[in-house]
Amino acid sequence: MDPWEIVILRPMINVLVVASKYLFNSPGLAIIIFTILIRVIMYPLTKKQLLATKKMQDIQPKLQELQKKYGKDKQRMAKEQSALLKESGATNIGCLVTTFIQMPIWIALYQSITRILATGPEELLNLSRYLYPQWHIVFPMVPLNSHFLWLNLGVFDPLYIMPVLVFATMWVQQKMVTPTSTDPQQQAQSQMMLILMPVMFAFLTLSFPSGLALYWVVSNIISIVMQYFITGWGGLANLFGPKPEDKGKGAKPTPPSSEPKKLPAAK
Repeated sequence: MDPWEIVILRPMINVLVVASKYLFNSPGLAIIIFTILIRVIMYPLTKKQLLATKKMQDIQPKLQELQKKYGKDKQRMAKEQSALLKESGATNIGCLVTTFIQMPIWIALYQSITRILATGPEELLNLSRYLYPQWHIVFPMVPLNSHFLWLNLGVFDPLYIMPVLVFATMWVQQKMVTPTSTDPQQQAQSQMMLILMPVMFAFLTLSFPSGLALYWVVSNIISIVMQYFITGWGGLANLFGPKPEDKGKGAKPTPPSSEPKKLPAAK
């Protein structure tokens, strides 16, 4: 076995098999608990990233002022913007760092799900290569029950519910950390990423096992909850709050003074 299988894949397979036994023989519940555990471990990094992104949202008015002041001088604009970002500790990376860190987990989980849900003789024989011989509990567990709710965790969701859930939860998560900008080019890039990432993951859900989609949905929901308690609704609040151009339109007229008017003095 190569280092990838020894260090990451093999431990994950055995942990999922054992967890399934103690979670009512349900690999689906094992994936959910595994997802929660991973997000708890990554919480310090997630919190740091969310706070940096929140700072990026907070300095948008200053960035807009720089755009008005140095909009024609691109070199000066880039210098002043870099200095502002460094001073505030903000970042426009969003959740990409956390996403890239989770990539090995997604790959290992995909490979683990395809192996632990083996049913054919050749697949079961291949799975036995990854099981720890000293863990006598794992061998009687296979083959595992692949059904969870309406899903067969080993194949994609034929009802297309999971792709929709993956898209919706990832869109909400991305929207919460997407800063608003008056720069048309930057705004267009943000909008493109806001749609591109959820569409890409939803498309992958059509060809990947639904067990991996279950991991994505649970992970996205946990991220939404974390983001709400750390930074609030973020960019999502703009969907429900008043638009800047609407502020002041519905202002109530100043009520007349309750003091009696003074009559002019008699000559």
